[in-house]
Amino acid sequence: MKKYLSEMIGTFVLTLMGCGAAVFAGIGLGTTGFGVSTLGVAFAFGLAVVAMAYTIGNISGCHINPAITLGVWASGRMSGKEAGGYMVFQVIGAIIASAVIYFLVHTGGDLSHIFNDTTTTGANSYADGNLVPAFVAEFIFTFIFVLVVLGSTDSKKGAGAFAGLAIGLALVLVHIACIPITGTSVNPARSIGPAIFACIEGDCTPISQIWLFIVAPMLGALLSAAVWKGIASDK
Repeated sequence: MKKYLSEMIGTFVLTLMGCGAAVFAGIGLGTTGFGVSTLGVAFAFGLAVVAMAYTIGNISGCHINPAITLGVWASGRMSGKEAGGYMVFQVIGAIIASAVIYFLVHTGGDLSHIFNDTTTTGANSYADGNLVPAFVAEFIFTFIFVLVVLGSTDSKKGAGAFAGLAIGLALVLVHIACIPITGTSVNPARSIGPAIFACIEGDCTPISQIWLFIVAPMLGALLSAAVWKGIASDK
């Protein structure tokens, strides 16, 4: 349970900081002093991973991503039961974080004059006609990201104490490349939470497209596990 709670907290922080940066970056349009740009959002996600890696890494391994958990399971590093528990609590953490973002946007407090009625949850989606590019992007970038995770955390060939830094910077790189295509998911939990609250706001497109942000990352993670097992084998 300590591992599960750690995963929930870690995913909460990742979603709150990353999606929060994406949402609050939007308030900078036409407003001096606000907004962090695509690069800022990318670093928000990556730095959140680095922070959590050195906070809960020794407790749960800091997956905070169902795709990573699937890759770790497929690599034989954890049981199916434990992997399932990780995924459930990761999604819960993302939903709680999305609720906090929604609350901050809609409470009518000091920030109320900045927001409008458009979707302000940081949800993932793709434009009409872009299903194939979106699927390929999420598949390939998740493959790359999870491969970095599996390699840097390998007990024999990994990066040791620098694993968290390598993983966080890899996520920054992935976001820089993929944000223009899908908003970058590579993490089903991070997509599910914001999609729910986007639909509450009246935009259910992210919910209707959520299958892609679950299936593509999971397939990419499975490929990562197979590739890493192949190239890391001593045979």
